[in-house]
Amino acid sequence: MQLSTGFVIAGAYADKLRKTLFAQLRDRVKAGEITGNEVARAAGEINRFVYEILVNKLKLDKGDVVRIRVEYDVRDGQIVWHYDTLTIEAFRRIPEEEIRKALEAAKAEEAEAPAYGVRKAGDTPLGDEVYDILENDRVIGKLVATPVDKDVVVRGAIRNPPAKIERTRMPVSGSVEQTLSAEIRRLVQGAKPVSEEEAEKIIKEIEDLLS
Repeated sequence: MQLSTGFVIAGAYADKLRKTLFAQLRDRVKAGEITGNEVARAAGEINRFVYEILVNKLKLDKGDVVRIRVEYDVRDGQIVWHYDTLTIEAFRRIPEEEIRKALEAAKAEEAEAPAYGVRKAGDTPLGDEVYDILENDRVIGKLVATPVDKDVVVRGAIRNPPAKIERTRMPVSGSVEQTLSAEIRRLVQGAKPVSEEEAEKIIKEIEDLLS
């Protein structure tokens, strides 16, 4: 049989383990196959072993979360633990103050991050759409979008830092411009670094599509 505490705070694992063991063996105790004293003894045995690991080895706090699983047999009225099957999952509790500081730092970084956008520059004779790539309202590159069924295939480049937006196909949500506006940050951040010469070449090729 397997005993599992489920997820429980470290400070309450012993009580949960004991109650779980009694619940699993309730019918056997009623049938006289094992005594309540033996269940209590076995619970104490495994709890002492786990305590040594959680407190003395792992140095867990009472508020940390653990899940303990171990298999056992009942032989001749005794519980025999299979310690080689014992597994312990531990999750440290992060103090609220540390979480608050992390959230504030992330928000500050987000506020300082460049605001990317797109602005339509025109349509090509073949029906493609050309867009300026904007960073804080400054043009930093070009993008060409080709409608394909209900999707759009885009490619382009940016100047600073020089990078290439490789061909990417994505579903259109609303208009092509709305789709690009929603996805441009991901496209820019995922762009492949290239030389300044290559980036300028791609941008020039896209600009020439409007001629």
